[in-house]
Amino acid sequence: KIQAQAEEVLAGVSEANSPDGATAIAMDPDSGAILAMASWPPVDPKNLDDASPEDLYNMATGFTYEPGSTFKAFTVAGALEDGVVTPDTVFDLPPTIQVADREIEESHPRGPQAMSVKEILKVSSNVGAVTVGRELNGGDYFGSRFDRWVRRFGFGKPTGIDFPGEEQGIVPRPADYSGSTMGNLPIGQGLSVTPLQMMAGYAAIANGGVLKTPHIVESVDGQPTPTAAEGKRVISKRSAREMRRMFQGVLEPGGTASVEIEGYELAGKTGTSQKVVDGTYSESQYVASFVGFAPVEDPEFLMAVIVDNPKSGNYYGGTIAAPAFGEIASFALQYLGVNPE
Repeated sequence: KIQAQAEEVLAGVSEANSPDGATAIAMDPDSGAILAMASWPPVDPKNLDDASPEDLYNMATGFTYEPGSTFKAFTVAGALEDGVVTPDTVFDLPPTIQVADREIEESHPRGPQAMSVKEILKVSSNVGAVTVGRELNGGDYFGSRFDRWVRRFGFGKPTGIDFPGEEQGIVPRPADYSGSTMGNLPIGQGLSVTPLQMMAGYAAIANGGVLKTPHIVESVDGQPTPTAAEGKRVISKRSAREMRRMFQGVLEPGGTASVEIEGYELAGKTGTSQKVVDGTYSESQYVASFVGFAPVEDPEFLMAVIVDNPKSGNYYGGTIAAPAFGEIASFALQYLGVNPE
């Protein structure tokens, strides 16, 4: 039922925005169980003989993209766990920040402003995320601490889901960093991920800090499948709880998304990333995304919506992907019997 709802909502998103593709993935963050994995355009499972390889492409596991601002979660989580920042740590942020030959700007111009870490996530400040990334690397733009956290959350390798053809993305090694690399990575540029990797990383935040292997098959002949394992702890319960509460601010007034489901407290993060076309960042092609979960204190439902190259003129994750999350989550929370708060 959740799969059907996800496919229906994706069809509506695609009709309105004419993207190159879209996917919606739902997961139980505690177990890693996949509840829905929808791709658009769809393929008729009753008529696979005439389907091309492109028709059978599963965007959830095979699409690699620069995640943009949804990746700021892992920049902040690493800094939080390493004791470099707290949610209330305040930075005096200039309007832009220079990293080697690159000037990092905000999505919307602003003047100099003091922001706490939770405010940096709430308004999705690029300058703030780069500043946190620098602190994580010991006050410098070089170093391996940031890379350690990226890989600790599972990026740069397949998740191990029981589904064929999974991609692994690309994460540069510190030895290959240029002067401007740490101006890119903390804001989700300069590396590629899959939607499923993002789900696994966010599940670790939602479930209290444990990275688990996503799985579709729970058991065979009563025996749990190898992918339905316990997982490994990547951050503390406290850090995960603080991250969840900061994500709640994204959906509050002044945040980058506006989604409400009566009776439930929601949290999540928006992403709007430029696509790389012919080696340069496009000014007209974007990936809009949103990853969210509910309830905030003890999440039972996690979902990502990723829309590739919408052509309606609207390309922000907060206005394309987040409402789709709201539609699917509203149905799923009730269907799963998640008690209102």
